[in-house]
Amino acid sequence: MITGSTPRDDNDARARVKPSRRDQILAAAAELFAQHGFRGVGIDDIGAAVGITGPALYRHFRSKDAMLGEMLTKISEYLLAGGTARLERDGDPDEILAGLVRFHVDFALKQPALITVQERSLASLADDDRRTVRGIQRRYVEVWVSAVRAAVPRLDEAGARSAAHAVFGLMNSTPYHRHLPDDELAELLIRLALGALYAAK
Repeated sequence: MITGSTPRDDNDARARVKPSRRDQILAAAAELFAQHGFRGVGIDDIGAAVGITGPALYRHFRSKDAMLGEMLTKISEYLLAGGTARLERDGDPDEILAGLVRFHVDFALKQPALITVQERSLASLADDDRRTVRGIQRRYVEVWVSAVRAAVPRLDEAGARSAAHAVFGLMNSTPYHRHLPDDELAELLIRLALGALYAAK
């Protein structure tokens, strides 16, 4: 008897993981925004990157501003959800903090374009989107504050918040230097981030 997946099963599996057209557009836009800046990219540029005309993008997004808003909101929601999940895991505070650092480093290495867009284009968001993204980002910072204070008790709340922002700068520097293979760079960034956080002990 032959076991394993059938061709149809394989096709179904691929269909489930294939990015939607909307996600493809957002990924292409992120790369372009990272390379040329939000203001330096037109609708036609994004359309060409995904093989459609610029005006056809309006079937998926009402405007380029809406693309940026959804892009940065989704990034922020992903980080908050992943950070919260790691904070709530069982384990000692050191393990939880290390897991949080590894999670953020992994994201930064896999999504350098999104990191760049987040840093450079936040001010280009529409007011409502900017308030939404800022609110989610503040909640993500508080996840880090809780984890840092549990692992480094000498830090008060303000110190933990400052430390979190400092290591964000370290981990988010990945789009600007890739001198090592990703696995080696990940381990280096994790050691540096944890070393910086524990320096307050």
